[in-house]
Amino acid sequence: MANTMKSSAVSLAGKKRNKGKSWTSQFVRNYQLHLFMLIPIAYIIIFNYVPMFGIQIAFKNFSPGKGIWGSPWAGLVHFQTFFKSYQFQRVIVNTLRISIYSLLVNFPLPIVLALMLNTVRNARFKKTVQTVTYIPYFLSMVVVVGMLVQFLNPMTGVYGTVYRLITGSASYPPSIIQKPGSFIHLYVWSGVWQYLGWNSIIYIAALSGVDPQLHEAAQIDGASRFKRILTVDLPAIIPTISVLLILNAGSLMSVGFEKVYLMQNNLNLMQSEVISTYVYKVGLTSGMGNFSYATAIGLFNSIINCILLVLVNWLSKKTSENSTSLW
Repeated sequence: MANTMKSSAVSLAGKKRNKGKSWTSQFVRNYQLHLFMLIPIAYIIIFNYVPMFGIQIAFKNFSPGKGIWGSPWAGLVHFQTFFKSYQFQRVIVNTLRISIYSLLVNFPLPIVLALMLNTVRNARFKKTVQTVTYIPYFLSMVVVVGMLVQFLNPMTGVYGTVYRLITGSASYPPSIIQKPGSFIHLYVWSGVWQYLGWNSIIYIAALSGVDPQLHEAAQIDGASRFKRILTVDLPAIIPTISVLLILNAGSLMSVGFEKVYLMQNNLNLMQSEVISTYVYKVGLTSGMGNFSYATAIGLFNSIINCILLVLVNWLSKKTSENSTSLW
């Protein structure tokens, strides 16, 4: 009893001493940890918050000579112009088609790959598969699109060579890269090849935390390997899946600019023009330098993404039993 009272008094005195210390003294004591925070904080401020100052260009008739402050206000004119433009429906539909198609294909496949690799017992084979699937991620997007164009070249590419070898014809096959209907499939499935292994890393890491005793108990109960995947492995990574699905839904309207722009040509433009490429062309390559109009389109895109992020997060919080959400 005496020892218990003594330990309680010591802990109470320690709490009082810690409470008496100011936050400045704690900051000085742990200054090394706070110095590590300077670089990411500076990065976020410079590249995420400072550019928000230029959003007001969307509501002005911006002139580089007058600057942001000197340019006259235009209100919502540029937004109205975009909504009435003949390009509005086309770029919105193309963006949604590519984004939803990519989400339906690129989101579940890394989960399947991670679950399959988790069941492999041969360590050498598992590492080989992981390495082979990781490598394409480190290739430049220009290199990936260049490889795609070379492989599908009807005259000198693998596609043309195999076609003539199988058919025995001396004529060249039709060009796939120039077909408007082929653009979305080439974009999505080349992305699967490039990002499949990399996107599976987080699921493999989550699966490594599954207690092996759960598998042993399920195996004793007679569960097959596939049944153990459904009842043990998959429920363990549901929170990770939910968070990543929310993040992916929040960028549904943000189709990558670089790959789309590199794959575009005059024949597939009707199917490949998305918001990001349209903003680039309107703001920089049109010769008019309509920065206000381009900023208004970009701001509209960001607002839609923000609304989708909040909506999907709310739905996940309401429907999930574990209340999995970002906030």
